[in-house]
Amino acid sequence: QVQLVESGGGLVQTGGALRLSCTASGRTFSAYTMAWFRQGPGKERQSVAQISWRDSSTDYADSVKGRFTISRDNAKNMVYLQMTSLKPEDTAIYYCAARWGSVVGYLASEANYWGQGTQVTVSS
Repeated sequence: QVQLVESGGGLVQTGGALRLSCTASGRTFSAYTMAWFRQGPGKERQSVAQISWRDSSTDYADSVKGRFTISRDNAKNMVYLQMTSLKPEDTAIYYCAARWGSVVGYLASEANYWGQGTQVTVSS
């Protein structure tokens, strides 16, 4: 069992930066591929960034490549999403997710655990 709690969301102006954090409980955190998904108003939940436990390989949505960076600290049971050059279209609820295994690129329907989400709003 893994419980996930996100923090770090908020309101920021276009071009600004935010850092999201996800705290995970559970003894086998290091065996999960962690991910950040987001869901905007009227939109489906989509993957933003993922990081494997095995080799820290990553996967990013095309829309955030070069602007967002995902990282993890297995010793602290933490995963982070550093977001820079934020745009209004990045406005969404951001969710931390976990899936057993080492493969990145999984869909929302394939995640095993979810956090409650944190709101990110980018003003123009």
